[in-house]
Amino acid sequence: MEFSKFRVLNLRKNNPRHQYRLGDDLLENNTVEKDMMVLVDTKLSMCQQGILVVKKSKDIMMCVRKSSASRSGR
Repeated sequence: MEFSKFRVLNLRKNNPRHQYRLGDDLLENNTVEKDMMVLVDTKLSMCQQGILVVKKSKDIMMCVRKSSASRSGR
């Protein structure tokens, strides 16, 4: 199993997406990168981070509702 530890996040506008190398290995291009527990995209916005937080909180609320419903006998 092979995986790429190093990735390139292109921040410049109109970047032709060059292929970057580290030695003989090609570096992977990303549109989103997680750094210090924050998702950052090529436009330096964090909107995807908010979407993930909302989804996770909804999942937690569903677990709480199911747990309270099963305890109340519904």
